[in-house]
Amino acid sequence: MDNEYSFENEEYRRRYRHTTSHIMAQAIKRLYPNTKFAIGPAIDDGFYYDLDSDVTFTPEHLETIESEMRKICKEKLKLERFELPKDQALELMKDEPYKIELIENLPPDAVISFYRQGEFTDLCAGPHLDSTGRVKGNGIKLTSCTGAYWRGDSKNKMLQRIYGTCFPSKQELDDYLARIEEAKRRDHRKLGRELGLFAFRDEAPGFPFYLPKGMILRNTLIDYWRSVHKKWDYVEISTPQIMKRTLWETSGHWDHYKENMYTTVIDEEDFAIKPMNCPGSILVYDLKPHSYRDLPLRYGELGVVHRHELSGALHGMFRVRCFTQDDAHILLAPEQITDEVIRIAKLFDEVYSLFGLPYTIELSTMPEDHIGTEADWEIATNALADAITSIGKKYEVNPGDGAFYGPKLDFHIQDSLGRTWQCGTIQLDYQLPGRFDLEYVGADGEKHCPVMIHRVVYGSIERFMGILTEHFAGAFPFWLAPSQVKVLTITDRVNDYAAKLVDRLNDEGFRAELDARNEKIGYKIREAQRVKTPFMLVIGDKEAEAGLVAVRSRSEGDQGAVPFEEFLEKIRVLRDTKALD
Repeated sequence: MDNEYSFENEEYRRRYRHTTSHIMAQAIKRLYPNTKFAIGPAIDDGFYYDLDSDVTFTPEHLETIESEMRKICKEKLKLERFELPKDQALELMKDEPYKIELIENLPPDAVISFYRQGEFTDLCAGPHLDSTGRVKGNGIKLTSCTGAYWRGDSKNKMLQRIYGTCFPSKQELDDYLARIEEAKRRDHRKLGRELGLFAFRDEAPGFPFYLPKGMILRNTLIDYWRSVHKKWDYVEISTPQIMKRTLWETSGHWDHYKENMYTTVIDEEDFAIKPMNCPGSILVYDLKPHSYRDLPLRYGELGVVHRHELSGALHGMFRVRCFTQDDAHILLAPEQITDEVIRIAKLFDEVYSLFGLPYTIELSTMPEDHIGTEADWEIATNALADAITSIGKKYEVNPGDGAFYGPKLDFHIQDSLGRTWQCGTIQLDYQLPGRFDLEYVGADGEKHCPVMIHRVVYGSIERFMGILTEHFAGAFPFWLAPSQVKVLTITDRVNDYAAKLVDRLNDEGFRAELDARNEKIGYKIREAQRVKTPFMLVIGDKEAEAGLVAVRSRSEGDQGAVPFEEFLEKIRVLRDTKALD
């Protein structure tokens, strides 16, 4: 267990950062007294405060605020919590309109808490550290200032939001800032354009454009997905993009998800573009009768779905309005759940290991708003837990965060910068099969309702491509790289030999390109390195005469001249084993 006062302890870390947000607010109030404050919570990587000021905050302002924050840390001001009834709370905050609004929304008999540090008092539920001296001033950094609507509503006033982060030491802060700079260098939106993978246009916000190299990467990921799912006994289906309103009413999406769906009218009937693939799999299952001997039925679908995401939530390939889910929906008998979850977990392990992505598993249990009996939930939750422990994997419990229809296992992968991404999920669903009256005939000759497992491994092709682009910084493993070999000529005299090499490589199924431009070889090498080509074959007169290739590796530089067949055998191994290096 983490030490109570260790920064590794999540609760302590949030108190530390929440306290730092109050220190920032106090510093701003000292420097710019007319500023009005909204909310200032701790977040995963630091903290922020929303504020209303006649000053437009610039990086220079942030440096001044940081300096004042360090002074407040040195003052070692005690943080004192006190409570007031609603009328006295309103009087205390009479000059803070946003705090007044928050207080007015509380019940009349509410007892409202505040924190005081020196001359500064803030409306806050806490918790906090006991003194500003606990926060190390040299571990504070204000990182940016952006706009944010009050209470997240575009109808409200636009406020300024100052973001910051903090750590118990300058070294930890420096390490974090270095990771942030590296993350900027790896930003998939930037690399996507530079490497010719994907792009976004104002004409289609939230809808990615795949460029030629991006299509190669996408199709290579899909080819691998198909091979894995064939190995694990899935059958692939494809279901319609647009289906009637009545289907989405039965599934519950029309009532609970309509604001995120794109709808249209066809032949005077309401239709919707699918935001999810599961109802389509349900309809496929319902095409014919089934018995227990047919189960589990494993339907895989690379289904294109559309969701109306808010424009402010869009973020490159990580959050788009149109994406391809690598879905699977498995219909099975309740007694088959444990064995099936074990199979799925092994498939996930195979996929994530191939890309060098370690992961952790989180078991989300029954929420307050749920369907089904507690006994059914206990059986389902235990089945998931038992399946994971039986293959030697550990999991953390996320209490009350299951879907309303059943518990789930979420797989959080970790990239090369230590960031985590929730990709894979295994969700047990006792509701949807019943809503559609699905049946199978059991060994007892009676009709039963199957259970459905929803699961994805990539999560979506788009998001997984974005993650891999940043994980590998665009330098994809050889088997995955859109351009695997570039043949570079030193002189026109070797063009025919070089062209034959490219033809041979492409005939072998490799992705090879010829650069026979009338440019200096150094320039050609730099260009090939810029687009992160795994191998370059430099061809001059000596190589052409001797049937050799001078090999340059993306990671190791000049490898010397070798016979072409020797090089060919090396890259066959890299391709066939899908090696990371």
